[in-house]
Amino acid sequence: MPRTYSPFRYPGGKTQLYDFVLQLLSLNSTCNTYIEPFAGGAGIPMKLLLNGQVNKVWINDYNKAIYSVWDAILNNPNELIELIQSVPFDYYSGHKVSPNFSVNFWKNQKNIYDKNKNHQHSIELAFSTLFLNRTNTSGIITAGPLGGISQTGKTQIYVRFNKKTLIDKINLIHSFEPQIKLTRLNALDMIPMMRSTVNPRDSFIFFDPPYFEQGHGLYYSSFNEQGHKDLAKEILSLKQYHWITTYDTAPQIQEDYKMAKQKYEYSLNYTSNNRNRGKAVEFMFASPITTLHSFAKVQLTPLV
Repeated sequence: MPRTYSPFRYPGGKTQLYDFVLQLLSLNSTCNTYIEPFAGGAGIPMKLLLNGQVNKVWINDYNKAIYSVWDAILNNPNELIELIQSVPFDYYSGHKVSPNFSVNFWKNQKNIYDKNKNHQHSIELAFSTLFLNRTNTSGIITAGPLGGISQTGKTQIYVRFNKKTLIDKINLIHSFEPQIKLTRLNALDMIPMMRSTVNPRDSFIFFDPPYFEQGHGLYYSSFNEQGHKDLAKEILSLKQYHWITTYDTAPQIQEDYKMAKQKYEYSLNYTSNNRNRGKAVEFMFASPITTLHSFAKVQLTPLV
C-alpha cells in the first residue's frame, strides 16, 4: 500500500497528524463519519477511510481547481488516467523526449489551468491542477516547475511524477466512491448543512482553514480577516459536535477563539522546502465535549 493515500503532493499538510486524529476518533467513539471542510489534499480522510478506520468521509473544498481533481477521481477516473499516461516524462523514465519538450508540456498545462480554473467539472482543469501540483516547486499550483524552466536544477520536473503510483491511488480511491461525500461549499454555508444532516454522536470534524497569515499551500486563499472571524463564530457554536480546529498563531486568531473552552499550542515539524523552519508552533482549539490529550508527535500546551 502507498505511504500516502492522497494523489496530491502537499508539503506542510496535516497528514502528519494522522496518528493523533486516529486516537481522537477512538477516545470520542466517533468512527462513523469523518469530515474536513477544508480538505485540500485530503491526506487524513483518505488514509482513515482506506485503512478501514471510519465508515465514510465528507471532503469539501471551495477552491474549484482542487474540487475538480476529487470530482474527476470519483466520477471520471478513466479519462484522468489517460491524461496522466500522456505526460512525456515520468519518475522512472525521466524526460522521454527532451527537457525542453517536457517544459513546453508544462507550459501548456499552465495555460490550460489559467483558462479553466473557474470550471469546476472540467477534466482538463482536474488534470492540469494535479499535474502542476506534482511538478511544481513545493507542490504550489502557482509556482514554477521543479528544476526551473531551463531544467538545470538538481531536482528535475519528473521526480515527483510517478505515473504508476498516481494511477494506483486514483483507482483505489475511486473504489471507495460510495463512502465518499464530495462538496464544494463555502465553510460558512457548510456548517449549517452539517447541523441538519450530521449525527453529532458518531462524527468528527477537523477544521484546517487557510492560515491567517497566508503561508504556502496548494493554492492562494482569498479568506480575509472578516472571513476568519465569521468562521470562528460558526465553529464555536458547534458545542454538541466533536471537532478540532488548527491555525497559525496570529494574534487575531487567538482573539477570535478566546471563548473556546479548549485552547492549546502544539508544534508541527515542517519538511521539504521548509527544512530550515524546524518545528512550527500552531494553535489547536477543540469543542467542549471533545476529549483530547497529547499523543505521538503532538504535544499539547494549554493556552492561558
